[in-house]
Amino acid sequence: MSEDRPGILDGAVHPAEQTKLFGHAEAEAFLARSYRSGKGHHAILIEGPEGIGKATLAFRFANHVLHHPEPAEAPETIGDPSPGSPITRQLAAGASHNLLHLSRPVDEKSGKVKSFITVDEVRKAGKFLAQTSGTGNWRIVIIDPADDLNRNAANAILKILEEPPKRSLFLVLTHAPGKLLPTIRSRCLPLALSPLSQNDLAAALESLDAAPSGARAGEVLSAARGSVSEALKLINYGGFDIVEAFRTIVEAPAEPPRRDVHKLADVLSAKDSDTVFTFFCQHATDFVTDAARNAALSGDISRADRLAQLSSQLGERIAIAQGYNLDRKQTIISVLDDIRASL
Repeated sequence: MSEDRPGILDGAVHPAEQTKLFGHAEAEAFLARSYRSGKGHHAILIEGPEGIGKATLAFRFANHVLHHPEPAEAPETIGDPSPGSPITRQLAAGASHNLLHLSRPVDEKSGKVKSFITVDEVRKAGKFLAQTSGTGNWRIVIIDPADDLNRNAANAILKILEEPPKRSLFLVLTHAPGKLLPTIRSRCLPLALSPLSQNDLAAALESLDAAPSGARAGEVLSAARGSVSEALKLINYGGFDIVEAFRTIVEAPAEPPRRDVHKLADVLSAKDSDTVFTFFCQHATDFVTDAARNAALSGDISRADRLAQLSSQLGERIAIAQGYNLDRKQTIISVLDDIRASL
């Protein structure tokens, strides 16, 4: 993780500093038209898998709105942020008085990013929106992502969304909209983004000087599933080694040696292993989901049902383990054992 920007992967750029958007041209054009019409929604739910550019799109749109506070005078398209603009510089530095970026805070004691966005963070949004803009400009809140709101924080955001102040705009990001409170979803205009094409993903990685090369270049683009963050985890965090070890264990024809299971669990639960642990959890869940889909397509309904239930259970167990800081090693071992038993 970046030391300057907690939560930002090595090799990545903070969305507020990103000057290019790869893919999502239709979504960006929709936002520009909607804003220019003067009838845009006060809260937009930007949906899609992690790492595909939701936050980058949100910051670009915020930059557009703050540069053109009168919708009727705004251009028809959203251009790349100008590095020389004071507004752009303030957004990139996290110093804008007109934008609040709500994300998981850093724990002052441990120095690590917390598991949830807390109600204390949401209270900052209430105070921020209550202040009068010195320039008469919009007040914009980016919630990144809303999936990380704990129950109290989600309820606090809901109250704000129910009675939004004038000239306020909420850009609510989500990796899994089905997990949000239905009442939050109902108060937002949904805008779904798709994973990046391999060409767009390759271009995005090239812009970060992280384009994969060699024999595994094509494998990275395929395995990343249209996500820049997944690609960076494969390239910079040993993702391929984790995937290989995982598959060796769960697909072994005979019971794998327990030392191999413990070795992988030790790596994933070591100190400062948040990124690889999250990568493993996502890969394990995706693996089970894909296995359930393949079983259903082949007509093995009982196996498909068993794997679908496991996929749902894994998500809940992993969320609980992360939220309550449970023993990661034991969580990993139990996940591996359950997947093997269900295949």
